[in-house]
Amino acid sequence: MSLTRFCSAALALVLAACTPLSTPVDTAPATPAHIAAVEPFVIAANPLAARAGMEVLERGGNTADAALAVQAMLSLVEPQSSGMGGGAFLTYFDAASGEVIIYDGRETAPAQASRTMFLDNSGQPLGYRDAVVSGRATGVPGAVAALAMLHEEHGALPWDGLFDAAIETAEDGFIISPRLGRFLGIDFPQLSQPDAAAYFARADGTRKQAGDRLRNPEYADFLRRLSTQGTDALYKGSTAARIVQRTRAAPRGGTMTMTDLANYRPVRRQPVCNPWREYRVCAPPPPSSGAAMLELLALLERTDIASRGPDDPQAWYLFAEASRLMYADRDAYFGDGDFVDVPVAGLLDPAYLDARAALIGPRAAAEVSPGQPAGAPLAMEDLTHEPAGTSHFIVRDRHGNVLSITTTVESIFGTGRMVDGFFLNNQLTDFAFNPFQPNGDLAPNAVAPGKRPRSSMVPLILLDAEGNFAGAIGSAGGNSIPAYVGKTLVAAVDWSLPMQQALAQPNLVARGNRIGGEVSAFDPAIVEGLAERGIDLVPGQGEDSGVHAVLIREGGRVDGGYDPRREGVVLIGTP
Repeated sequence: MSLTRFCSAALALVLAACTPLSTPVDTAPATPAHIAAVEPFVIAANPLAARAGMEVLERGGNTADAALAVQAMLSLVEPQSSGMGGGAFLTYFDAASGEVIIYDGRETAPAQASRTMFLDNSGQPLGYRDAVVSGRATGVPGAVAALAMLHEEHGALPWDGLFDAAIETAEDGFIISPRLGRFLGIDFPQLSQPDAAAYFARADGTRKQAGDRLRNPEYADFLRRLSTQGTDALYKGSTAARIVQRTRAAPRGGTMTMTDLANYRPVRRQPVCNPWREYRVCAPPPPSSGAAMLELLALLERTDIASRGPDDPQAWYLFAEASRLMYADRDAYFGDGDFVDVPVAGLLDPAYLDARAALIGPRAAAEVSPGQPAGAPLAMEDLTHEPAGTSHFIVRDRHGNVLSITTTVESIFGTGRMVDGFFLNNQLTDFAFNPFQPNGDLAPNAVAPGKRPRSSMVPLILLDAEGNFAGAIGSAGGNSIPAYVGKTLVAAVDWSLPMQQALAQPNLVARGNRIGGEVSAFDPAIVEGLAERGIDLVPGQGEDSGVHAVLIREGGRVDGGYDPRREGVVLIGTP
């Protein structure tokens, strides 16, 4: 494979930041001023997946084509994070029109799902370890359907040639990476399930580990059928029947049917866009937390964080308090916008943001409550537990089309149940286990038939003042995703750090009264300064981000990076 540059752990491009300007809130980006051939790139969490995408670009494919190749490979080599049995949010920039389009491939609850499906016989919420491996945890998968919709509307190469790299790798096998090997050494309940245990077993019955070769001929066979039959290979026929059988099996079998699978449809949505610094930032609407991500950026813009830097404890204090305000609003109001009223416009109203930002005082607030933006219902207590899994990747072709996609099977290895070589998601555990508030009202993120659970995934596209592509970012990490993305954007834009340095900055996740992060990675002076301001950092939250990001710096130069906490890579090709 011919590449102009291969960027790995030792390399990132260093460029300058831009100056701010003000633009109005909008959901429709402007038409770009020009379109010219640009450097294509693929940024993904695994080198094999990134190379599969770049190979497609090099043989004349575009972003929509390459995305399918990347996802097919990730399902094989990073099965703990995403796959064909999961869901995704896609944020797509069409260079020809300047349009940003959202493809919502979030999983849906089956038609027979009930509000109380995660309660036990006494009416109490199930324990997470019981729920996560249950058949009822799996939603109707949406990633493949969403990518197929993207390909149908924007693809250049035939569908049947986009899975070759993953098919070959599944047949020949691949060497288990250190990251996958680390997860195989942890006592996740999913790994005790019969499907996962058999898949990762050595001949002597012990579990495979990093350095072992892992083959998956069943997955290769499925991809061949997907290649020739299209999405029917997943949503109809023998694979669909096996999905139904596995999800309905004990313990705690679910209610999914062949009809649920056949009726699944991804949703083409308008993005939520808002100005931030010199950019217009576009994100998926609910059930994504994209609007909450935009709220966080807007709150930070109302502070002096940009005049500070990573060595200033006040900068991290401002980030923490703004995060707490954002999370309080997100947790209270967000759910599937097709089922509940999410006050997106109210949350992004300048007057509301001014009032929320004014709550950031000299010391951390003892408690942070949700606000009352225009259009908001009564604020609800958050009853949702969202684990940290997921993967993010970014693709740009030589024509300038860009995809920022966050894709997931939810927690590590989904439910641990497999069909045709891929894991089934446990996405329905992103619903509130207890559907009722203490006063008896229904929670905004309660289960309902056909409903999509709330998500923290926020794949972003950034545009400049002329409507040209200016950047993309997203992350893995469950509830911590907005914090990971926010930290990276502050570091790369406000503090003018090269992207790879921005990604390497310590994570700080401030949600409610527990403020955690990479305590040992912070300078002790930062930890002490935060303590003086009423914030005691605790370890155990924020150590495992998976951010991939790119900014187009002055002169059109690409400043792309991958999270050093994972096994990512940046590949850049020729225009």
